[in-house]
Amino acid sequence: MSVHLTAQDYALEGSRRPLAALYSRNARAVIARGLLATRSSNWLVMVSGFFEPVLYLVSMGVGLGALVGSVEGPNGEPISYAAYIAPALLAVSAMNGAVYDSTWNVFFKMNFAKLYQGMLYTSLGPLDVAIGEIFLALLRGAMYATGFTAVMALMGLITTPVALLMIPASVVIAFGFASFGMGITSFMKTFQQMEWVNFVMLPMFLFSATFYPLSVYPQGVQWFIQALPLWHGVELLRQISIASFTPAAAVHLSYFLVMIAVGLLLTTVRLRKLFLK
Repeated sequence: MSVHLTAQDYALEGSRRPLAALYSRNARAVIARGLLATRSSNWLVMVSGFFEPVLYLVSMGVGLGALVGSVEGPNGEPISYAAYIAPALLAVSAMNGAVYDSTWNVFFKMNFAKLYQGMLYTSLGPLDVAIGEIFLALLRGAMYATGFTAVMALMGLITTPVALLMIPASVVIAFGFASFGMGITSFMKTFQQMEWVNFVMLPMFLFSATFYPLSVYPQGVQWFIQALPLWHGVELLRQISIASFTPAAAVHLSYFLVMIAVGLLLTTVRLRKLFLK
């Protein structure tokens, strides 16, 4: 015997489970769909984004590094310039993978493919979609981080087993950028607005103490840089790379945990507002 549920039945069920409208515990469906799409069409785009930080590392770490020589590391001891910028570029690699997947990719799905509307017409909730898409961005960030760490090892820049913790730390960094990036993208309606992503990322890349120590900047500029998420990622990975930790490492990690929480909340609220009117 078939059972037909009325609107009142759904309302009653929603009142019993307040989170049911937001999360149906089926984010894996979003992930499976994304992996299938990537395998069929987007894998080359994903791989191409890995090479930019590697080229920076080879050109500046090896080329410019021969002129710079040793610089002061996080623990005050001298390290090679390549070893100094490599963790920073690893943070950049994780950021790039997460941001591009959670902004331009999400922008297309949201405004042209109308993919999220279709998903939310099913049993999926906004949090399912958010978790699924952010997981895909994390996967890309983790892939970049693992590949870049392997390049560092081949160049002799991994000097302690603790440095391998840079990979999970990079995933946390990617998580922060991905969750926040998807939430911000939900406000974007045109390609011109999306150009602000590059407008923000390029200065952050150049001025987050990626290539130069923070001390070279004026005090006012230093305060601004220390508010940037990439700077926290750079400093965290630099400490991990040489297994030299200070209390600031907990601050850097906490920064990204807050960023993740705010980003997930923003993304969930925005998807619900846009598509569940």
